[in-house]
Amino acid sequence: MIYFLGIGGIGMSALARYFKAKGHEVAGYDRTPSPLTKRLEAEGIAVHYTDDPNLIPENIEFVVLTPAIPANSLELNYLRERNYEIVKRSEVLGMISRQHKALAIAGTHGKTTTTALVTHILMTANKKLSAFIGGIARNIDSNVVIGDEKDDLVVMEADEFDHSFLRLSPFVSIVTSIDADHLDIYGDYQHLVESFNEFVDKTSDDGLVIYHANLPIKTAKKHITYGLENADVVAENIKVVDGETLFDMVVANNGNNQRTLRTPKAFKMQLFGNHNVQNALAAIIMCSYLGVSEDDIRKGLATFKGVQRRFDIRVKNAKHIYVDDYAHHPEEIKAALLAARKVFADKELTVIFQPHLFTRTRDFMDGFAESLSFADRVILLDIYPARELPIEGVTSAALLEKITSKKKMLCSKEELLNTIKSIDPELVMTVGAGDIDRFVPQIEKMLEI
Repeated sequence: MIYFLGIGGIGMSALARYFKAKGHEVAGYDRTPSPLTKRLEAEGIAVHYTDDPNLIPENIEFVVLTPAIPANSLELNYLRERNYEIVKRSEVLGMISRQHKALAIAGTHGKTTTTALVTHILMTANKKLSAFIGGIARNIDSNVVIGDEKDDLVVMEADEFDHSFLRLSPFVSIVTSIDADHLDIYGDYQHLVESFNEFVDKTSDDGLVIYHANLPIKTAKKHITYGLENADVVAENIKVVDGETLFDMVVANNGNNQRTLRTPKAFKMQLFGNHNVQNALAAIIMCSYLGVSEDDIRKGLATFKGVQRRFDIRVKNAKHIYVDDYAHHPEEIKAALLAARKVFADKELTVIFQPHLFTRTRDFMDGFAESLSFADRVILLDIYPARELPIEGVTSAALLEKITSKKKMLCSKEELLNTIKSIDPELVMTVGAGDIDRFVPQIEKMLEI
C-alpha cells in the first residue's frame, strides 16, 4: 500500500494513478473532495477527507507527502511518530526521472501548457513514454500518461515550489520563465534565479538546455534560446486567423547569433497569445532534438486542444464568451487578459479574480493591480489562504483600491453567481489558483443559455 497525504493535488493525483496502474494498492487523504478526487475514487483508489489517524490504512509500504500538508497535520505526525518511510512527491519523481530519459519543463509560468504540448507531439509521433502534467490535458483528459517500464522517455513538469525540481535528473530541460514568485520559500528573486540555474546544471552532459532568451540563465551545457527577438529560434508574423494562431519559426545562425533567414517554417495551433507562441517554440525545439519529424510536430501542434484552466474557453455563443484560467501571478494574468483582448477585441472584458495566498498578494499587490486593470470590469473574491494565516492589511479590499478599472467591486463566493447573472457579461474570465474552479461548471451552465 502506498499512502498519499494530499492525494487531491494535481501532481499527487498523477503519481497516485501511476502507481495504481503499476499494480500497487493506493489510498490517500485530502482536505476536501474535488473533481480530481472523485476520479481517483472512481478508479478504485480509497480517499478520505478527515485528518484522522484512525482512517489510515494498514500495510503501508511508504507515504508520499505534498508540501501543502501543514506541519500540524494529525495524520502526518502520527506517521512520523511511528517511523513510517515518508518521501516527498519530488523525491518520487526524481527516482522515476533517473530510470528514463527525462524531459523536464520548468518555469514560474508556461510549464504546464508546454509539458502537455510536448507530450501530445511525442504521442502524435507514436513515441512510447510516460508523462506527469500539472493540469488536465484535453487531448487525453488526464494529467498522466502511463507507459511501460521499458519506455525510453518520461515527460515531467518540473515544479520550482519548495525546490522540488532540484530532485530531477533531466536529459533535456526547458525553462519558460523566471518571474519573482514563491518568495515565502526563496526569500528574494536572486535566490530563485540561482535555483533555476542549479536545475539547468542538472541536465545531462549529452542532452540539451532550452530556455527563453531573456532569462538570466548561465550554463556551459549545450543550449538553444528562443523568443520573439534576439534568440536562436524566433517566432514572427504572429496572427489569429479563423480561430487559430499562425506563426513562422525562424532559425538564426547560432555561431554569431545574427539572424540568417532560412525558409520560415509556418505553424498553426489552437492556443492564443504571444506567451503560448513562445511555449510552442520551446516544445518544437525539444521534439526536434528528439528526432520527431517536422510533419509530426506540425500535426501535433495543430491538433493540441490545450489544458483545462489555461485560457480554457468554456462557453462561446452569440450572447456570452466564458474563459477560465489558472493564472495567479501578475505576469500570468497580464498574458491571459492581453490574449483575451486580442482574440475577442470587440467585447467588454469582465474578470473575476480570486487572489491566492496572503504572502503572494502582499508581495505583488501593485503588479496584480496593474495586470487586472487591463479589464473593463474587475470582481474580486476574498484571498484564498491555502496553507497560510491572514496578514494584517493584506486584503482584497486593499487590492481593489489600487485597480484603475472604472468598474470594480468586491464579491463573496456566496453572491458570485447572482452577481454574474445580474451583470450578464458578454466576455467573462474566472482567474485564480484557489477554489474558484469549483464555480466553473455552474457559470458554464448559466452562460450556455
